[in-house]
Amino acid sequence: MEEQAGKWKNKTVPDTFAETVQQSAPHRGDKEASQAAERYAQAAFELALEANALDALEKDLAVIADAFRISADLRIAAGSPLIDPAEKSRAIVAVAQKLGLSPLGVKVVGLAAQNRRADEIPQIAKAFAKLAARHKGARVVEIISAKPLTDAEKADILANLQKSLGVAVTATTSVDESLIGGFIVRAGSRQFDASLKAKLDGLKLALKSA
Repeated sequence: MEEQAGKWKNKTVPDTFAETVQQSAPHRGDKEASQAAERYAQAAFELALEANALDALEKDLAVIADAFRISADLRIAAGSPLIDPAEKSRAIVAVAQKLGLSPLGVKVVGLAAQNRRADEIPQIAKAFAKLAARHKGARVVEIISAKPLTDAEKADILANLQKSLGVAVTATTSVDESLIGGFIVRAGSRQFDASLKAKLDGLKLALKSA
């Protein structure tokens, strides 16, 4: 681990990454934010390939994205315009190190925060996962659940999807409490809605037409 950290420290990884993503303006709309996240993800993807660390960085970004999903305090701090970017970067780096991210993972999220993109780290992780899956020849699906999925629940959903689709499947996850219960899976233009909200809406429609 120390050897890998030294390797990245001695190379121009931070500069290369920063040069790639600094095109992003600090004030942006949703579309600009999405494009910036994709640029960050692409830059991180290329670095991971060069370092032969694709799986490690994918796991790192999934871990910190999960931390954002779980912690409202982290989301608020990351999005606060009152916190200096340098201070925000140090805080995000500390969180990443505590979560056990690799040196490359720590650098990627630290630079994102330093360049005023801390609040977009979950979107960067999502875009990176899609790039990694495409590189591996897997199908990327999106799972939206009413509450955070356990590892076992996610694995069970993916196993069933893999059987249905007939290809390897990876997933990005997000939470939408308005679903009340259950989950929605989006695979390209296809959507499978197993949420409690959908069932209740269906029941209301049936009662209206009765």
